[in-house]
Amino acid sequence: MTGAPDFAAEGLLEGLDGEARAARGGLLEHLHEAGVSLEDMRAAAAEERLALLPVEIVLGGEPRYTTEEVSERSAVPIAELSRLRQALGVSLPDPAARALTDDDLESAVRLAQMREAGVPMDAVVEVARVIGQSMAAVADAMRTLVAESAVRPGDDERAVALKVAALARTLVPMNGPILEYALTLHLREQLRSDFVRRAELTSGRVLPGADEVFVAFADLVGFTRMGESREPAEIGAVAGRLAELAAAACEPPLRLVKTIGDAAMLAGPDAGALVEATLDLVDAAEREGEDFPLLRAGVAGGPALRRGGDWYGHPVNVASRVTAIARPASVLVSQEVHDQLDDAYRWSFAGERRLKGISEPVKLFRARRIEPGDDGRAT
Repeated sequence: MTGAPDFAAEGLLEGLDGEARAARGGLLEHLHEAGVSLEDMRAAAAEERLALLPVEIVLGGEPRYTTEEVSERSAVPIAELSRLRQALGVSLPDPAARALTDDDLESAVRLAQMREAGVPMDAVVEVARVIGQSMAAVADAMRTLVAESAVRPGDDERAVALKVAALARTLVPMNGPILEYALTLHLREQLRSDFVRRAELTSGRVLPGADEVFVAFADLVGFTRMGESREPAEIGAVAGRLAELAAAACEPPLRLVKTIGDAAMLAGPDAGALVEATLDLVDAAEREGEDFPLLRAGVAGGPALRRGGDWYGHPVNVASRVTAIARPASVLVSQEVHDQLDDAYRWSFAGERRLKGISEPVKLFRARRIEPGDDGRAT
């Protein structure tokens, strides 16, 4: 590496003195040694993002290609590259700008391989859109983690830049295995659920090994929109609190099966215990106050398969679909649950609904506790 330029003469230390000037000088020397050009330094300084350049190098690699070059090397038309990037939530640089990295080229090559394998571009875009939305949320959470872990009051520009880059260098290699692990878990669970549901529909009978179980889902109303206005730490606290409330509502043999972000799944052999616990959970969320979203819940029962601590089958699918149409702060149950508990609650008939993935219409009832003075238990 040649000697460092005169950064003061280049205007990169303008307006700084004392410790701030020394820190900026140290950062510029580090960037020069890393191969960052003066042109890129000037552009970053003008945009007040010099301290970001070290972490950009860690996360993005060196810009080496234009969009046109990536298109030529991968044999993917620019229009398809643009569709993919837009679906992922990022823009495509000007075709002649040398702004793409080796990672961008590898992504384009993978796209070409998928297209050659016969995967329709519309399908690729649909999956990319889901990945982009999910990864934006993950990146937002990671950004907060990096800021809280690396930045301390009194840190100068150089210290912040190098600490953030060092933390990113440590964390990024961990992300791939973690994300792959989470994806594998969720994909396995969803495929199991699909297989059981389709096998039941095909055979027209309960699958061997199925047990009678009652299942409830409860999800936070408006949780997705919260992400648009609250910090990741707040969102995580809400999800964590839901898990705590759900666990507190369950007493054996009732069990909290799992929490999935904004939803909790409860299951057990007793319809009454499950409905009571679900009502308790909905009430507990309401008592959390204005900053905590309301819950809505759905309950169903029937034969299901138990695998790896989870449940699969018709009642699971029904409970999930019912939850999606329940009103805030309400508990909707299927007719099987209602008929077992006919005298135990005050019921409101919520209609007969066709639910996605369920072959027959489902009669639904809203469950409320019987209060003193109630003169009827059904409406």
